[in-house]
Amino acid sequence: MRRRLFALAFIAAALALGCSKRSAPAPTASGTPAARLRLAMIPKGTTHEFWKSVHAGAVKASRELDVDLVWKGPLKEDDLKSQIDLVQSFTAQKVSGIALAPLNDKALVASVNAAAATGVPVVILDSALSGGNIVSFVATDNRAAGGLAGERAAELLPNGGKVVVLRYQEGSASTHEREQGFLERVKAHPGLVVVSDNQYGGPTTESAFTASESLLLAQNAAGGGVNLVFAPNESTTFGMLLALEKSKLAGKVHLVGFDISDKLLKGVQTGEIDALVLQNPFKMGELTVHALVDQLRGKTVPKRTDTGAQILDRKNLEQPEIQALVKPDLARWLGQ
Repeated sequence: MRRRLFALAFIAAALALGCSKRSAPAPTASGTPAARLRLAMIPKGTTHEFWKSVHAGAVKASRELDVDLVWKGPLKEDDLKSQIDLVQSFTAQKVSGIALAPLNDKALVASVNAAAATGVPVVILDSALSGGNIVSFVATDNRAAGGLAGERAAELLPNGGKVVVLRYQEGSASTHEREQGFLERVKAHPGLVVVSDNQYGGPTTESAFTASESLLLAQNAAGGGVNLVFAPNESTTFGMLLALEKSKLAGKVHLVGFDISDKLLKGVQTGEIDALVLQNPFKMGELTVHALVDQLRGKTVPKRTDTGAQILDRKNLEQPEIQALVKPDLARWLGQ
């Protein structure tokens, strides 16, 4: 009996040992178990549809790569102090890595360098940083994307016309590049005259609407002083659309915008918005997490990744590849 009990106990112990070996974390090169990766992603803001798509793509990648992801950013895209505080807080928490979409191309450099100095790698997404010790930059080629909008403006005004740019806000590298790309292409067409390119819409739809009203009035849009407007992001596009609707100019003054939301999609469908430049925010979030995890796991990471852009209008709206950008499956990844 004792021998039988001993044998059973030996078998049970061996089985338990085998199970524990299978469930243990994979060892590192030094032979110690690898800690689970915990990544922090800090967007410019959390209200625009663009950032929800970035979040969804990041969640998808984090699940596939089996890492933890913390998503936290400012509510509004003008809260620079909050974003700096978040970078510093996550650095102090010793997260495995940080993904950051900087609100200002210069103001975040010191915090990013401080994170890197403590061994926390940083990947920048969406909007470039002016310097700083970063692993990689994952974003739309914004100058080229702005150029797409400029070429569409030339197609909409084949006989020339008066063009206005409603800029986003100072210090935002991504939108500055779009604005510059647009202006470069427009100025290559002698018949197009830029009558205003120094007004800023600010970080919200409300501020963009107010700026748009003033701009349209100052340029006598109702009297033919404006033929086309370019807006470089979601909030400026919607703010301008509202101002054009209020002044009864929607569908009369051409509007070329950037990014997508349900309200902007409706504007395209009704013809009040001629075209939108679409980025791929889902892919941007996904590839950013991949870059950060690859760096942490010792793989080679490209210094720059272009996530692409294309024009949306009424003609191509129903194409499957466009629909994937227009209506990403947020519910699957964010539970919304």
